[in-house]
Amino acid sequence: MTKRHVSLPPLAEEGLRAFIDEVDERLSSDENTCDVVEDVLVDLHGDRQAYDRWQSGESVSPAERVRLQGYDPCNATLESEYYAEIEGMDEGEYERSKHLQWLWRQFDATPMADNIAFALRFRQMLADHLFAEAGEDLRLFKGISFTYGHNIELGDNVVIHDDVHLDDRGILTIGDRVSISDNAHVYTHDHDVVDQTEVTNYHTIIEDDVRVTYDSMVQAGVRMGENSILAAKSVAGKDVPAHHIAAGQPAKSIAVKEGWESVADPLEDANVDRSEERVVEYDVPDVDVFDEFQRDLSPPDA
Repeated sequence: MTKRHVSLPPLAEEGLRAFIDEVDERLSSDENTCDVVEDVLVDLHGDRQAYDRWQSGESVSPAERVRLQGYDPCNATLESEYYAEIEGMDEGEYERSKHLQWLWRQFDATPMADNIAFALRFRQMLADHLFAEAGEDLRLFKGISFTYGHNIELGDNVVIHDDVHLDDRGILTIGDRVSISDNAHVYTHDHDVVDQTEVTNYHTIIEDDVRVTYDSMVQAGVRMGENSILAAKSVAGKDVPAHHIAAGQPAKSIAVKEGWESVADPLEDANVDRSEERVVEYDVPDVDVFDEFQRDLSPPDA
């Protein structure tokens, strides 16, 4: 079934366009990104009066103060901020990604995140500033999370539905016209089975016209070939060839799309693990790191 076009009333359309254009212009300027994010979130959450009272030195409760401080991304930490590899990154790039990611996440906590006509355009604008590449006519729905954002490349006409996780600890490339359904997870990093503090980053690739369906997982370093499908609740740990339908845990090619047989690889040649070809090397500088698990990792048979 095809979708239909829906339009907002003219005054509503005028208001949202003016707001998005204003935020876009401020993020494109030399203005401090942290200040822009704080200002936008104060207004989106309807807290301007309380914020102005606090800024003018009037008394606020401890709870109010924590809430008002929380609009400033410099007063928050994200999980990715604790990764040791951050020390090897360009500091300015990570800080800007963090600030924009905070705006993305906190916008999703507002009622306006459920107004599709507004929210899709707002996230498209943010994606243009945050991702390594952001194509045109993106449809990015509520609850999408990612590691950094600046290691994600999206093609044109990509649809990513609710509560999808796009891990970009490595590099994530998503082609044109890709559809990723609700609750799917796409990874670019993996942990060693013995020492889970040892992380390997990969380049994960989802080619044009792929469908990653409901509650499925694409593991790190996998290439989903053009026009392929990963069935619901499946886990792709090996490459899925172009035009194949893969299903299961672990996923295996079970069929070729009807009408594509002449250009598709045979089923018996499918599902090869080529992730080692897509390892992304990175350096962790000499920093004071800690093992949050504090385990004895010496195996008895070593």
